[in-house]
Amino acid sequence: MRKLGKAAIVNAAMVNAAIATVTATALCSGAWLLSSGSRTHAPPQPTAREARQAHAEASVPQSAASPLPPSPPDRIRIPSLRVNAPLMGLRLTKTGSLDVPPAGEKNLAGWYEAGTTPGETGTAIVAGHVDNADGPAVFYGLGAVKKGSTVEVDRRDGGVAVFTVDAVEVYAAKDFPDKKVYGAANRPELRVITCGGGYSRATGYQGNVVVFAHLTGSR
Repeated sequence: MRKLGKAAIVNAAMVNAAIATVTATALCSGAWLLSSGSRTHAPPQPTAREARQAHAEASVPQSAASPLPPSPPDRIRIPSLRVNAPLMGLRLTKTGSLDVPPAGEKNLAGWYEAGTTPGETGTAIVAGHVDNADGPAVFYGLGAVKKGSTVEVDRRDGGVAVFTVDAVEVYAAKDFPDKKVYGAANRPELRVITCGGGYSRATGYQGNVVVFAHLTGSR
């Protein structure tokens, strides 16, 4: 398992390779698919055509709101998916990977609290399970998010950071683009990550769904 050096932990502008490892493992067991013995419950994900179109459009500069001061987030909402979930802080485990929300808490997501807070300049990271043994979890529908959708994050300072989705993409674990997903940003950006791609009964989901968004407002 890849480990994250101390300098990378302190500097949120650097690539967080450890998170890429954990999103392809601990979040992705596919417990519900395994227990049901069927792929009929597979979560939605963007088609290849949608992903290509969103990728092309995301390369065009979009206007962004002014950065917000640092403030921990408490809740994430994605209205188009009816997601309304509390956020817990996630740290690194002793092995150097990112911890994950408890699998039994199906409506709970987490954010990497040693990195950028949502709304400030940089890349903020939110991750959550796609399912657990009982059924769909907080980000089960993440692959169905469309470009232009809204993601709202309630902050501890009483404000709300409003992000607009630029693209939704699916990556195989072996081809996960660490730098693109976790690398530096010169404006406030957000990544929302869960599992997706192919599924194997032996190893679970084979990849990740990633939502790319940037700050477009606050209130």
